[in-house]
Amino acid sequence: MHRLWYDMMMLGIESQQVMFLRTMKLARGGKAGEREAQRMVAEKLSAAGAAGMTLSHGGTAETVVKGYRKKVRANARRLSRPS
Repeated sequence: MHRLWYDMMMLGIESQQVMFLRTMKLARGGKAGEREAQRMVAEKLSAAGAAGMTLSHGGTAETVVKGYRKKVRANARRLSRPS
């Protein structure tokens, strides 16, 4: 139970970082901003589908949150690199 709480708390913190970094990229505009907007929408649809499949196959909330955190951390690393 503590692990789920910790992962959810970290997901919230990491998600805020990604939202800030994405907002900055979108604000700059151009092709990079356009690609980021498209990527963001595609990732959200894919992540929601994966979460639904995990739960429909008997997965736990812990598994779903862990999957979301993995993707969010990857986005934070990618968006933190100099462009």
